Amino acid sequence: MTLALVTGTSSGIGLHTAIGLARTGVDVIATVRDTGRADALRAAAAEAGVELDIRALDVTDAEGARSLVADAGPLDILVNNAGRGAVGTLEQLSDEDLQSQLDTNYLSVARLSRLVLPGMRERGRGRIVTVTSVGGAVGQPFSDAYCAAKFAVEGLMQSLAPVVAPFGIDVSIVEPGAVASSFTASVERAEPGPYAALQQAYLDRAATSFASAQSAEDAAETVVEAAVTDAPRFRWQTSESALRFAGLSLADLSGSRVLDVTSHWVR
Repeated sequence: MTLALVTGTSSGIGLHTAIGLARTGVDVIATVRDTGRADALRAAAAEAGVELDIRALDVTDAEGARSLVADAGPLDILVNNAGRGAVGTLEQLSDEDLQSQLDTNYLSVARLSRLVLPGMRERGRGRIVTVTSVGGAVGQPFSDAYCAAKFAVEGLMQSLAPVVAPFGIDVSIVEPGAVASSFTASVERAEPGPYAALQQAYLDRAATSFASAQSAEDAAETVVEAAVTDAPRFRWQTSESALRFAGLSLADLSGSRVLDVTSHWVR
């Protein structure tokens, strides 16, 4: 039996990842902040003919995370998918805004990964997959706090990977680009103030990008592959456009190429 824990499964990539893993024969604990809002997940599981163990978890709740992992039993796969977005440039952002992004997109991932590591290390096997974003490789206008947290979690995972590999634990990150999901509807937006024109230009471009976005189901296929493949690797992108965009930064040693591209987004 292979047991996986997937966070943030009420919709979008998380929902389809939980279903996709269950289809491969993996036993899946699918977490949502509120099990009363898991109707879409339950319906999708029923339609797919799979069973999920749906449990409540606010990933920012340290004690809740500890209790869930302790109760789950030996975990073979952890998929850190839960996340939240934010629109705002630094002058618009409070310390609380910055902390909120770090709590959800970075600290919760670190906490859950730390909780599953002892069991995986002792058994000599395991896989930790974290859904980040192309925003974890390329900084983007008005995504300061979001990209900062995603950069942080990618740095954490890249640093962790070689240390746990000798214990049979594979660490991967998955970088989606624009994905059609309810994630964008929950994005927090700062008051634009003096940045109104620039922010609107960014939002207009984002609307165009998301109009032709990759489906969440399609993106989730890459997450599932990263979780179960016999040929694991550290970095995955979910589409050709995500691959090209992440490559802007990964091959840009001076940083000028990225800034040349993103500067046009706010003009």
